[in-house]
Amino acid sequence: MKRRSPQLALRLDAGRPDALAGWRDGRSLPYLGGTVTLRLDTAHEQARLDEGGQLHLPLPPGATARQIQDAAESWLRANALRIVGAQVTMAARQLGRAAPAVALCFGARAGWLEADGKGGLRCHWRLIEQPAEVIAAVAARAVAVLPPCEATPDLFAAA
Repeated sequence: MKRRSPQLALRLDAGRPDALAGWRDGRSLPYLGGTVTLRLDTAHEQARLDEGGQLHLPLPPGATARQIQDAAESWLRANALRIVGAQVTMAARQLGRAAPAVALCFGARAGWLEADGKGGLRCHWRLIEQPAEVIAAVAARAVAVLPPCEATPDLFAAA
């Protein structure tokens, strides 16, 4: 039997790094151009961000890395939808248009904010990591390139 070269053996035996290893109490995450620090806190029933930039997750101290990741990303995604949706609505008002629907996308190669082909916009949830000014500029640009909605006659209007 032929022996493996030591270099090849190192690569084969190394294994993959654990993607969940960093999800723990005290981890910092990018948020609106700054950072938030994760804190495990069972005193509240829902995640909340305090003035000091600490995101209190309603998890016990013995929570698994997967539970911490799920809770933190769930909060980030909800805030991404809320904040980007508000910026899109504001940009649409400035252009005198109706605000398009905004949905989150999770694709690795997706753009920050793209038209979905149905008159709405798809927002990559990681846009929430950018400063508010960047989010506003991206929203304004995305709304500006959407085709204007044309009024259709009301089918149920009295003649």
